[in-house]
Amino acid sequence: MNIKSRFQEEGRRNFLKYFGTSMAGISLSGIFPGEKVFGALPASTLVNPLAPKPQDFPAKAKACIFLYMYGGPSQMDLFDYKPELQKNDGKEVNMEIRRGELRKSKLLASKRKFTQHGQSGQWCSDAIPNIAKHMDKLAVIKSLYMDSFAHGSANLQMNCGRILQGHPSLGAWVSHGLGTTNPNLPGYVVMLDARGGPIPGAANWASGYMPAAYQGTILRSKGNPILNLNPRSMITHSMQGDKINAINEFNKMHLRGKESYSELSARIASYDLAYQLQTSAPEALDISNEDEKTKKLYGLHMGKGDHKLSIPTSHFGRQCLIARRLVEKGVRFVQLYSGGGHQQQNWDAHNGAEENLKIHGPEIDVPIAGLLEDLERRGMLEETLVVWGGEFGRQPVSQGNNGGRDHNPKGFSYFLAGGGVKAGTSYGETDPLGHEAAVNKHHVRDLHATILHLMGLNHESLTYHYGGLDQRLTGVVPAEVIKGVLA
Repeated sequence: MNIKSRFQEEGRRNFLKYFGTSMAGISLSGIFPGEKVFGALPASTLVNPLAPKPQDFPAKAKACIFLYMYGGPSQMDLFDYKPELQKNDGKEVNMEIRRGELRKSKLLASKRKFTQHGQSGQWCSDAIPNIAKHMDKLAVIKSLYMDSFAHGSANLQMNCGRILQGHPSLGAWVSHGLGTTNPNLPGYVVMLDARGGPIPGAANWASGYMPAAYQGTILRSKGNPILNLNPRSMITHSMQGDKINAINEFNKMHLRGKESYSELSARIASYDLAYQLQTSAPEALDISNEDEKTKKLYGLHMGKGDHKLSIPTSHFGRQCLIARRLVEKGVRFVQLYSGGGHQQQNWDAHNGAEENLKIHGPEIDVPIAGLLEDLERRGMLEETLVVWGGEFGRQPVSQGNNGGRDHNPKGFSYFLAGGGVKAGTSYGETDPLGHEAAVNKHHVRDLHATILHLMGLNHESLTYHYGGLDQRLTGVVPAEVIKGVLA
């Protein structure tokens, strides 16, 4: 090789060397949290990702209980009273049923009786008569909309802010922003319906690209609270503790010099938490020390309804009672799912809206009313945000000949209660038929921004650096807090 060729070859090697190391630095930026790629991180975060963190600004809510009605509850049969729909029952109209698809359909009036309740005069149907007694506690948002007509992507958008898998869920963002005040329990707990979980499964409570410590922990309300939690060997709890302590000492040695590697910190914290959960989880779920009056308040004495697809009221009641116990013990975010399986087994009312309400209304009515009353009488409602709703609403027209209602992401209702919420508020409106959000329209990203705000978190500054971007729950499209529901 002559001198000229040698210099050219060395130049190419140097270029590849420096280009390669530069690109490695850029690619590594995606795995580190925070505003700066290689900036210093709080020591508490490195030791335990769930260490308590301060709110961005003072807020009343310290915890959130999200009551998720999987399948999409029918707003015009519950909270969104529509006199025009009632008046024009059976009239044929052209209406968008699925995206861009106009169909001639017949308007379907609600078979429910609506009444105004309390000093606020908010409307509620007789499908949920016990919740109706608490309308003065609720802020009902009647003008939400989202992007997807399909359960899978709609569930993801409602739970994670996006229609694609891989992003952290709302509970994970709250855990990231606030941590937990109880190191012996998860910061984020999920309890499912006895009939199964939602589409697309665990992605709804995942931590996405954030540390695994932020993901939702599935708890069962009966039996062993967490599957495979207890060892099957002859090792005692004390012996296992010694073993975990030894493992963590080695892990901490390995962590030196790798403090920004958040996955290792999360793994260390998960070993400690799993050990503590062997005693703390059964204790949190043990309701034997609750008095009979409280158990009755949540409907634990009640069996199943008349319909063959219904499950006992006591199932959701037990979960609501456990949710209160968990937030009382410092858990930040608890999500309860009503509805599982397919169609009439959840709130997906294709095969009859009236039948669907008869199945699921009695399952949740007494438990949710009991939860609101119990939180209030214990002085916990001011510090606990309660959220109710599903992935979308239903259409005001009949689907087929069985009185069913199809999916409707263009206009649906949610209610909020508790910490920082303006009680007794009806906010926003759908059009006169209940088909589309019309007054004070808000995308679900605004709902997410509002929930975070009520928890003392700024949706714009709550970020996690991944893929070269400061990711946010609300994404890159501007979101706004729904100020009309704030106290």
